[in-house]
Amino acid sequence: MKVSIFGSGYVGLVTGACLAEVGNDVVCIDIDEAKIERLNRGEIPIHEPGLDDLIARNMQDGRLHFTTDIDVAVAHGLFQFIAVGTPPDEDGSADLQYVLAVARSIAERMQDYRVIVNKSTVPVGTADRVRAALNERLLAIGKQVEFDVVSNPEFLKEGAAIDDFMKPDRIVVGTDNPRTTELLRALYAPFNRNHDRLVCMDIRSAELTKYAANAMLATKISFMNELANLAELLGADIEKVRVGIGSDPRIGYHFIYPGCGYGGSCFPKDVKALERTARDTAYQAKLLQAVEAVNESQKHRLFEKISRHFGGDLEGKTIAVWGLAFKPNTDDMREAPSRSLIEKLWAHGARVRAFDPVAMDEARRIYGTRSGLVLCETTDLTLEGADALVIVTEWNVFKSPDFPLIREKLSTPVIFDGRNIYDPESLKSLGFSYYGIGRGGN
Repeated sequence: MKVSIFGSGYVGLVTGACLAEVGNDVVCIDIDEAKIERLNRGEIPIHEPGLDDLIARNMQDGRLHFTTDIDVAVAHGLFQFIAVGTPPDEDGSADLQYVLAVARSIAERMQDYRVIVNKSTVPVGTADRVRAALNERLLAIGKQVEFDVVSNPEFLKEGAAIDDFMKPDRIVVGTDNPRTTELLRALYAPFNRNHDRLVCMDIRSAELTKYAANAMLATKISFMNELANLAELLGADIEKVRVGIGSDPRIGYHFIYPGCGYGGSCFPKDVKALERTARDTAYQAKLLQAVEAVNESQKHRLFEKISRHFGGDLEGKTIAVWGLAFKPNTDDMREAPSRSLIEKLWAHGARVRAFDPVAMDEARRIYGTRSGLVLCETTDLTLEGADALVIVTEWNVFKSPDFPLIREKLSTPVIFDGRNIYDPESLKSLGFSYYGIGRGGN
């Protein structure tokens, strides 16, 4: 099948590469000329395991193309995927200007039937707005062309997106007629062979499903962080509690790991957008408000522990930070807890020496060159002249370090573990002061 994808960011690239991998003829379009030039040179602008090889293979085989030419894209695909950004507006709502601009661009150029697929994460009712934008533009230029609009939200985890797309646990499709349902069923047939993963529903329900999924996962994280904070006051160990409740199949172990807060491009934005949607309907979503408030507070827990340990005086202190990305296997630092911590440390006169396996370039892009930040090439180098070590992201490479070397390098042997990847008793036996999240009174 012929597919056009508007937006060559995270969702657009993964969607395009995976659809091409099963034999479809895919054109990805973006208005960013520099990005398209990089992609055509084989340079991938994001870090996602396996994506570079997937794109290279399908470009070489002629199934995946990148262009800035909107005319080419609209003429190419029966399916016109919209996968552009929906950044949060000042009031927390999703900004749909790019989605609607794409819809108008398609309307101006399409000559025959097209299926417009909303792949971007968008509020309930966006399909109606896309349809209206298409109709208004067609009317303005005096054209009559048939089209359908469908909702097909993505459920991709950064760091595991290829597997998520190629082996999905569900494929949500929101349509308003049987024809588009069957067209989407045919497009996704290669991913749907073992058993039927297609979950068909009305368009508004599909739009809400995406937000509901992310809000539920964010709620689990904030709930566990709330419990972790309580565990500290009660002298309990949240990690033991986690195992105790996770063994209940009604709860399970996924997304119940306490830590220093969630970040990234999805959970913070989507919780805020859903809460804003509720307000627009005159409904007060108290739980969503609490989820967001708990997470914002949790991002400051590590700083509070560091400040308390050093008696509130961080002026001139040097803090080694391991992990900058909001989670492992990505270079995404959007809303990352590391940013809250680093900026708070700077505000109180501390310096930072940081390392991340893949997010160093992103950190340089965000912060540039400044005296309070040294980006080190190895974990060991972060320890030079450092007064404390902080773990912010649970990369595998951090899980079994050389503790005697760490103790030797640090001016004071103290570790702040924002992801609970170390055993408190083991570190204390090695002479460290250890601070985790919800680990019994620290």
